[in-house]
Amino acid sequence: MDDLLAALAVLAPTVLVGLVFWLVMYVILRADKHERRAYSKIEAEERAKRAQMPAPRI
Repeated sequence: MDDLLAALAVLAPTVLVGLVFWLVMYVILRADKHERRAYSKIEAEERAKRAQMPAPRI
């Protein structure tokens, strides 16, 4: 029983650091996905505005 607890005590920091790393990467990638979606929406709106504007005369 003591060997099992010692093994868990040795593995716990590695597992916790791995979980924290996974959580940080998940949050970063999710934020990037939402940022790209918002940027695409704004870009589409700007293209639509530009398409409605008359061409400048040269």
